[in-house]
Amino acid sequence: MATSNVTDSTSSYAALTAGKSADATSKATASEDMETRFMTLLMTQLKNQDPLNPTDANQMTAQLSQISTVSGIEKLNETMDKLLESYSGTQNMQAAAMIGKTVLIAGNGMELAADGALGGVNLDAAADTVTVTIKDAAGNVVQTQELGAQGAGIFNFAWDGKSDKGEAMPLGNYSFSVKATTGGSPVTTTALQAGMVNALTMAKDGVSLQLSGNKSVAYDDILQIMN
Repeated sequence: MATSNVTDSTSSYAALTAGKSADATSKATASEDMETRFMTLLMTQLKNQDPLNPTDANQMTAQLSQISTVSGIEKLNETMDKLLESYSGTQNMQAAAMIGKTVLIAGNGMELAADGALGGVNLDAAADTVTVTIKDAAGNVVQTQELGAQGAGIFNFAWDGKSDKGEAMPLGNYSFSVKATTGGSPVTTTALQAGMVNALTMAKDGVSLQLSGNKSVAYDDILQIMN
């Protein structure tokens, strides 16, 4: 299933890339034509100038400077287009390599499977205590985890699927919240949910990844690759 999506999308991406290349060639040709017309006009002006009133050298320099500036901007734009195309291609390859891997994105959902569930936390600053509270679909607390002191940044945690009483909870969807403090003061936290990348879609506006549960996220939304 994932392989098919990548193959079909790659063909579409190739067509888009071909279109961009044609546009770049068209821009380059337009720039060259403008430069040729300018130089022809300038040479004609020099040949037909009044010997008693020759063209001002400063004016000629200014004209040449203008065409050089325009040409330079065109070349800079061409270079930027090539860099963006290269970056896009690299991003597509990196996204394809994520298929089958578990990633973290912003969210507080947890999917309990037979082997447990995973979640993540992003701390704006180091914390003395980090507490995770896991709830069922009805909002009932099923387990509270004390994760202790944690440094600033992203880390992940696991849930064995059992309640605080040691009872095995039904498989399915759960949610969690995070609370962190340092020296008694709250630390800003962001809950991160885990999901496995099943496929990817390449479009004109970028790459999107299809996670378990038919959730679609942009490539830039991936905060961490767990495996």
